Amino acid sequence: MSEHLLNTVLQIADDHLILGHRVSEWCGHAPMLEEDLSMPNMALDLIGQARSLYTYVAQLEGKGRTEDDFAYLRGDREYRNCLLVERNNEDFAHTVLRQLYFAAFMKPFWEAMHTCSDETLVNISHKAVKEIAYHVRHCGEWVIRLGDGTAISAERMHDAVLALHPYTAELFEIDNNRQQCINSGLFPDSQALQPAWTSTINQIFTQAKLAVPRDEYPQTGGRKGLHTEDFGILLSQLQYMQRAYPGASW
Repeated sequence: MSEHLLNTVLQIADDHLILGHRVSEWCGHAPMLEEDLSMPNMALDLIGQARSLYTYVAQLEGKGRTEDDFAYLRGDREYRNCLLVERNNEDFAHTVLRQLYFAAFMKPFWEAMHTCSDETLVNISHKAVKEIAYHVRHCGEWVIRLGDGTAISAERMHDAVLALHPYTAELFEIDNNRQQCINSGLFPDSQALQPAWTSTINQIFTQAKLAVPRDEYPQTGGRKGLHTEDFGILLSQLQYMQRAYPGASW
């Protein structure tokens, strides 16, 4: 069971690290001062959760690796994050919608983790759920503001929905590792979380005057290590210092 748990926790850790890196790219480039503070803070939340999860993965593995080893010293096919979190920022509409899609899933996920049978994950969930609830609220407000704003902002938000919605189905995928963890009471059933996610998205989209598109061609593969071209570029930026100066510290 430890191998199934390790692989499943690694998926969640990778989701948070990669999305945290994507959101951090807005630091110094956000459209207003408030967001130049909010976006990096959300990135720090995600990276902090990734650190806790990677540390636990290292403990489960028991081979002396650290959180940095998992973050910086793996190849692209070894990452198991969903494709949604690695998508380019594009514009601000894409960024806040991507964050909303992910946070709307993670909020009921962390809430369900409060009652799982793993003490370490329970402890992580209690802190994470408070942070992710803010992400839902903050990004939801922006989706409403842009969707129900000017003609240009509404068009950009509509384009973001069409571009990103096909990647949301992967949030609810269940592979063999996760199924074993679900059966053992270590993880909640991802598909059982979908009604809560759908309710949050529908409520916000209604206020934003956005339509939820039909998910006819879901984009998946990230959980199997099959990533987009954008991911290779992201990873080269994320890992540059550690690759260029192995073992450097300061």
